[in-house]
Amino acid sequence: NVVVSVKPVYSIVTGLMKDIASPELLIDGGQTPFDFSLRPEQQARMKKASLVIWVGPELEKSLQETIKALPDNVRVIELLSQPDLKILPAHDHPDRRNPFFWMDDRNVIIMLDLLTAAFIEMDPARSHIYQRNRLRLLKPLKRIDREYEYGYRGLKSGNGVQYYDVLYYFEQAYALTVLEQVADTPWDRVSAAALLRVRSRITSGEASCLFLDRSMPADNLDLLTEGTDINIGKLDVLGRQFEADESLYIRLMNFNTDVIKQCLNADMNAAEKARLAASMDTIPDGDSLGGRFILTNQYGQLVTEEDLKKHYSLIYFGYTSCPDVCPNTLSVVTRALKKLGEKGEKIQPYFITVDPERDTVAVMRDYVKYFDPRLVGLTGSPEMIERVAKQFKVRFEKGKVDPEHPDQYTMDHSSGLYLMAPDGRFITKLAYGISADTLAQKLIEYTR
Repeated sequence: NVVVSVKPVYSIVTGLMKDIASPELLIDGGQTPFDFSLRPEQQARMKKASLVIWVGPELEKSLQETIKALPDNVRVIELLSQPDLKILPAHDHPDRRNPFFWMDDRNVIIMLDLLTAAFIEMDPARSHIYQRNRLRLLKPLKRIDREYEYGYRGLKSGNGVQYYDVLYYFEQAYALTVLEQVADTPWDRVSAAALLRVRSRITSGEASCLFLDRSMPADNLDLLTEGTDINIGKLDVLGRQFEADESLYIRLMNFNTDVIKQCLNADMNAAEKARLAASMDTIPDGDSLGGRFILTNQYGQLVTEEDLKKHYSLIYFGYTSCPDVCPNTLSVVTRALKKLGEKGEKIQPYFITVDPERDTVAVMRDYVKYFDPRLVGLTGSPEMIERVAKQFKVRFEKGKVDPEHPDQYTMDHSSGLYLMAPDGRFITKLAYGISADTLAQKLIEYTR
């Protein structure tokens, strides 16, 4: 007897419980968390439930008191409080949490694992069904992650502003630029200062698109758009228009990403090619990654896949000219391994470049010394780097090159940490944005 608050989460729970039972959705139809009130019969069912899953008070404020009053035998999972998820602070109220975590699909992959573990703990006799359903759900989630990582170069054609801060997680995950928002959520008061800031971005031409959401009011829209020809993109972050079933989350993400691309005047042909490439890419039935390779470390020594079998390997793909994501991630790895102390000695960190043209052995040697002293930097021929990247399903692409400065360019690339076992088996991928504390905790769990 499982009760779920909102559609995006319900979609995943429905798929996970396939062939076992159907969860109950609280906020359905034309309702939203911002105008929802529990009916007496819903309150009664919540009290009899085995498990209640909600996002948290920043979204479903009207559920807060009922959840506090549930009997002790009702297990409650508040997703915003799960340390494994990447939860961002609200822009305008840093003491609160931005509730729209599912707009980074990597969070949904992590949530899938969390909920699988919870269901198996509560219902161990059917653990094989939950594991089977998890693998089935994992395929389309990985597919859209690859599509977004590789196919969003066209979004750099413009910047956006938004009425509510529904795209913060998507910005962080896929390098989308949203300049301002009017308010964090419809629960917050709209200030005149915020309206003026957003309107200034529109009238100055800095923003080419204003994002609204179908589930959220925009009472002051005319004040923002009067006298302008700004594009309007109507998102559906809560999936209000979609039937509540297992496929809802993928349909929701496809719809919203198309709205983003169209509103920002992106190259839709390139976007469609990225979606097609992701759909045709081979996805293993299990979680298999890795393969044979020969690379060179920062000391000019050859390194093969066999060298990775002497220990647990924590692998990151990036490049030395990366302005922020790469050094931030490697700094997190450095701090996490320091926290582990002796427990971290069996873990070997690797940094594999996706920019072999600039990242020579000498450049890698100078770069890795700023991080954990155990960090091994690996480079190689362009062909070998491409081979290794394909083995780990890592996407990368060289940015636009200025003919006057041919050595000054960026690399678009997948971002995440890959943990491999001493026998060469892939263990897990840890999403970009993970904290050092959480990374240290996960490494302890996986390397016991």
